[in-house]
Amino acid sequence: MRYFLELSYNGKNYHGWQIQPSDISVQQVVQQSLSTILRTPIEVLAAGRTDAGVHASQIFVHMDVAQELNEVDLVYKLNSLLPSDIAVREIKRVKDDAHARFNATFRSYEYKISLEKNPFSMGFSWQVTNQIFDIDKMNEAAALLLEYENFKCFSRSKTDVKTYNCTITEAVWKKEGNGLVFYISADRFLRNMVRAIVGTLVQIGNGRMTIPQFRNVIQSMDRRNAGASVPACGLSLTQVGYPLSIYDYE
Repeated sequence: MRYFLELSYNGKNYHGWQIQPSDISVQQVVQQSLSTILRTPIEVLAAGRTDAGVHASQIFVHMDVAQELNEVDLVYKLNSLLPSDIAVREIKRVKDDAHARFNATFRSYEYKISLEKNPFSMGFSWQVTNQIFDIDKMNEAAALLLEYENFKCFSRSKTDVKTYNCTITEAVWKKEGNGLVFYISADRFLRNMVRAIVGTLVQIGNGRMTIPQFRNVIQSMDRRNAGASVPACGLSLTQVGYPLSIYDYE
């Protein structure tokens, strides 16, 4: 039987989602907790692999078990055992072939920039207090992302992928309080892609890059032409979408 688990976590203390040889990961902690409670080795597979220090307010994983579970009881037990920076929101039975990664129809991220020194956003935003950004130009450049499919220029160099193509459906900056938030959604993302996009768009905002130059960066398919990756602390995976048909298991 296959179950989907909806999780959220603060990524500060973890070396990303995926299990690492010598560093603690979110996947490792979740699997250990599930294995302890269910008294059998459990492996989970997630909708995506967040990098070290990146947060997730919503991410789904799937696991297989031999017998039907009491979802409400398992949520309670897991949250009692898991550390305070990882939470289980819901557990649902799904079709046996439902896949947390391959059945996802879209993923959404947010990147937060604080334009003031703010202890209450520390660890959840990139604090930039000495720059002024032109949000209109940043949005003009961000709109260009929807015109392209190949985003090799924003991908980590040593990445084993079959294609660099992604379909971006939203890319917009919004002024919120004393900060900026970048919203981006796509069917899939490459490793380090969002942080590299943000790092390039802020160069548009502070006048270090023009919009035609930004277009040239995309067309070059060369990571060396894009901006530096921004700090991981400002990035959160916020939503993952699935077709309702995966829950029709009867």
